Amino acid sequence: VQLQASGGGLVRPGESLRLSCAASGRTSSTYSVGWFRQAPGKDREFVASISSWSRGSDSYADSVKGRFTISTDNDKNTAYLQMNGLRIEDTAVYSCAEGGIPHTLSDYRTPSWYDSWGRGTLVTVSS
Repeated sequence: VQLQASGGGLVRPGESLRLSCAASGRTSSTYSVGWFRQAPGKDREFVASISSWSRGSDSYADSVKGRFTISTDNDKNTAYLQMNGLRIEDTAVYSCAEGGIPHTLSDYRTPSWYDSWGRGTLVTVSS
């Protein structure tokens, strides 16, 4: 599976962005998508995840819960990350990743569990 993330940009605090993660070469309708981010000088961190087979399976990092929403559009083979109420500390390179069926819930939050990664898109929140 090849993934391409897009939609990043420069916004002011409180504004919104929607990131997209377009997938190609997918052969299964059973998959999980995760969004991760990495700020300068920091480790990559989990942002959100969702599974294609489970309604209501979306999960979020505490830092974005209530502000970010992950979703998928299977017809378009695209996953989205709607980011509202952006904060300066949300500035990072955001990457999407795809995996299969996890063994444990913690798999969703573990970068090494995912099989495919897209090139990241930069989100800069600045006043």
